[in-house]
Amino acid sequence: MRALNGTFSALGTTVFTVMSALAVEHGAINLGQGFPDDEGPDDVREAAAKAIVEGPNQYPPMMGLPALRQAVAEANRRFYGLEVDWQKEVMVTSGATEALADCLMALLNPGDEAIIFEPAYDSYKPIIEASGAKAVAVPLSPPDWSLPFERIEAAFTPRTKLVLLNSPMNPVGKVFSRAELTRLAELIVAHDAYAICDEVYEHLVFSGHEHVPLMTLPGMRERTLRIGSAGKTFSLTGWKVGYVTGPAALMEVVGKTHQFITFTTPPALQSAIAYGLRKDDSYFSGLASSLEAKRDLLSAGLREAGFAVLPADGTYFVSADFRPLGFKGTDSEFCREITIKAKVAAIPLSAFYALSEAPHHLVRFCFCKQDAILIEASNRLKAYAKDRQA
Repeated sequence: MRALNGTFSALGTTVFTVMSALAVEHGAINLGQGFPDDEGPDDVREAAAKAIVEGPNQYPPMMGLPALRQAVAEANRRFYGLEVDWQKEVMVTSGATEALADCLMALLNPGDEAIIFEPAYDSYKPIIEASGAKAVAVPLSPPDWSLPFERIEAAFTPRTKLVLLNSPMNPVGKVFSRAELTRLAELIVAHDAYAICDEVYEHLVFSGHEHVPLMTLPGMRERTLRIGSAGKTFSLTGWKVGYVTGPAALMEVVGKTHQFITFTTPPALQSAIAYGLRKDDSYFSGLASSLEAKRDLLSAGLREAGFAVLPADGTYFVSADFRPLGFKGTDSEFCREITIKAKVAAIPLSAFYALSEAPHHLVRFCFCKQDAILIEASNRLKAYAKDRQA
């Protein structure tokens, strides 16, 4: 038989699938999976149900319902002072991962290079490579995960087509500062590159930090594609509703890739998200403060168990160093051990590295769970740590 696609046939089973299966096998609390354990805002779900009953339920416009594209444009203005033409500069996708694929495929040609920062969301590299391009990784270092500008400058070559930035950053919760982003923008402009910005956690920012879209910085408006996620903003990850904002010249081609991937997204869900994006400011600030409290609850429990907890200024995730517990193995071995012995599952941070050397002493825990679950998980880890010391 002839060979299949080399990029995708070479991929193994993801660590998320492996750890989730192990959690089920051992009855563990799963703090590896990155989704909330509630069902999202009642009024947004009710808006979707109403839209399903009343219709229409046939194909909506390929670029998305006007109501949602208008709401995305309004949100750009409301939160960031970014003026957007909803008709030419906004597109709805079936989730942010589809949006990433649309944007990468629209911009990349075989032989191009795309700079990514590791640790990174695991879809970036395969999509870049499936487009015929090369992913060039710049590793970030704990505990602050700052942008290493000497390495970034060295990563640019005449083949560099784009930089892919995730802020707030999965898996480590890094929110890049305005100063860091300004310097990165200067490099992108100097090398005449594009930027694709994965900003799905834009409203999940804590501790007084500010989310600054790269698109708002000098020279970036005409060369940036900005990706958002209703799943993260409204705790409705199963709905798979994303959106892309970008200059009309780029969006014209991004729309063509979208046309041949999913073409469209369920209209009732689009209608409900249009309603949701127009919710009062208190919803968005309340979402962030609620998750910040959950971060603090789990972080305190991890520290009491003996972990060294790293800063996390956004997202659903907190990273922790398990070496103070006396465990001498790798992060993968540690995650397996606590799933079996402590009945708590996490994700090894090394799983988010594909091209650069990974640390093997850090694990990622997800805190977007009910408080009772976080407390129980912390108690199990404390008991595990106590047993190790006995």
